[in-house]
Amino acid sequence: MATLERVHLEIIRAVEQNGSLTAAAEKLHLTQSALSHTMRKLEDQLGLAIWHREGRSLRPTQAGEYLLTVAGRLLPQIIHAEERLRQFAQGERGNLRIGMECHPCYQWLLKIVSPYLAQWPDVDVDVKQKFQFGGIGALFGYEIDMLVTPDPLYKPGLTFEPVFNYEQVLVVGPQHPLRGADYILPTQLSDETLITYPVATERLDIYTLFLTPAGIAPKRHKIIETTDIILQMVSSGRGVTALPRWLVEEQSDKFNVAPVRLGKQGMAKQIFLGFREADVKIDYLQAFVELARLKQSI
Repeated sequence: MATLERVHLEIIRAVEQNGSLTAAAEKLHLTQSALSHTMRKLEDQLGLAIWHREGRSLRPTQAGEYLLTVAGRLLPQIIHAEERLRQFAQGERGNLRIGMECHPCYQWLLKIVSPYLAQWPDVDVDVKQKFQFGGIGALFGYEIDMLVTPDPLYKPGLTFEPVFNYEQVLVVGPQHPLRGADYILPTQLSDETLITYPVATERLDIYTLFLTPAGIAPKRHKIIETTDIILQMVSSGRGVTALPRWLVEEQSDKFNVAPVRLGKQGMAKQIFLGFREADVKIDYLQAFVELARLKQSI
């Protein structure tokens, strides 16, 4: 009976990531002969091939594809467990890795991190913005410990806590005719240039909760990555955008922009913190959640 070991998963993933046995061996600090012998022995024990060998190139078989999936799921968990055990051994509390799935939430997060670090001097915080739009997979893959998102996706094994209520508003510049309006209707944006972050329209609230249900589209949709540049564009009359009211009010003097309510009732939203159910009892994680709830006024 074959015994599947961690080294087998590391080799399979390294070959996939680096393209060849030679490159994988170098990455794992093994000789190519040792790597080849290890995998050949596993194939003999399994009675099936892991790769189709086509000259010097390797293409995973069905079994190889399955093991790649297993490696992608298990290796991050093993690495995470080893890091936690190392922290225990050295008397450290841990490292809270936070993934962002919300561009403007970063400014909100900074207001939580500062007092949190003061309260928990033995816990490090790492913010990973590259997970802005793939946070669920990062949680399951143990690449992050907490996800900041306005749109939770409930999955078995994950839990989401609402920590901050806010209103999403339209943002207009100093000369815009809608400035000072009590609220706007979707039809009033049909001749506008709408500036947004680089997010699919089906994940933008201004579309899903306001424009699309009314069958309205803006005249032009322009994508910009950074909040400051978006606000500068709006201030100069190049378009309008949608952002949290608190962020607009905080930046109104700097950029001379103003919020306008979206619809008569407005657009109510929440920021959620998501994490793995298995981590619910970690004290420094729960402390971050509680601190976030206390920071309702920013």
